[in-house]
Amino acid sequence: MDELPLDQVRTLLAVVDEGTFDAAAAALHVTPSAVSQRVKALEQRTGRVLLLRTKPVRPTESGEVVVRFARQLARLERDARAELGLAAEQGPARVPIAVNADSLATWFLPALTRVPQDPPICFELHREDEAHTTALLREGQVMAAVTSSPDPVAGCTVRRLGLARYLAVATPEFADRHLTGDLAEDLGRAPTVAFDRRDELQDEFVRSLTRGRSGAGRIRHLVPASDGFRDAVAAGLGWGLVPEPQAEALLRSGRLVELAPARPMDVPLYWQQWKLDSPALSTVAEVVAAAAAEALLPGPTRRRP
Repeated sequence: MDELPLDQVRTLLAVVDEGTFDAAAAALHVTPSAVSQRVKALEQRTGRVLLLRTKPVRPTESGEVVVRFARQLARLERDARAELGLAAEQGPARVPIAVNADSLATWFLPALTRVPQDPPICFELHREDEAHTTALLREGQVMAAVTSSPDPVAGCTVRRLGLARYLAVATPEFADRHLTGDLAEDLGRAPTVAFDRRDELQDEFVRSLTRGRSGAGRIRHLVPASDGFRDAVAAGLGWGLVPEPQAEALLRSGRLVELAPARPMDVPLYWQQWKLDSPALSTVAEVVAAAAAEALLPGPTRRRP
């Protein structure tokens, strides 16, 4: 295999984006048979199955590599057209980014307002837990991600942003009712607020107190929104780890109390992006890094306790 035919690569991307061969054919203004033939030819050329023929279709691990290449190729083509003055009809540059909910609710959106808009840049944000944002990079769905992983995805660079600090908090009434003895043991039984079923932050905090013996309690209220999570804790549904910027006002007012003032939880955050010479992506990366330096904590990176 000397090369990947660009028409076949673009066709594979269209099938993934549109979800079906018929929809891809309509988008490309060709017949479904032509789409099927191009995908099969590309699979024969690479010697790998690239698509799972489900509804909607899904790329295999090998297919994700080709899809990521196709998106990078499209980005490079757009940037080249812009530099040649041929991109006016293409519209503004689009930069898809994966970011965790807590960053979205605190420092990330204000950072995006600092991005110069000449030429204009459109942001396409994908909300995902910081431990899972790299999956969207691997799949080629985003060009960059705020992540807790320092290990670069293939074809990506990594830049450290800083530490996001979380505080274990609850209402005074909740603490008086559920947290009257040994804190570690009580937290292992008390109702907990979690973002979703994959949120292990509260478990990791309790394990840090019990030296790994146990995690948070079984009664878990799932609230998949950063502001909603904070409000659920402030309403007394359970205890939880709230970003320090969101907890400060509630702590000052007495609506929340800190459960372990000497044990904040610092989560290292990184910026991963495609290794791509894209002016739009480079501009966003510099602005995000500068904003993170102001909003996050510096200091040596350490794992969650």
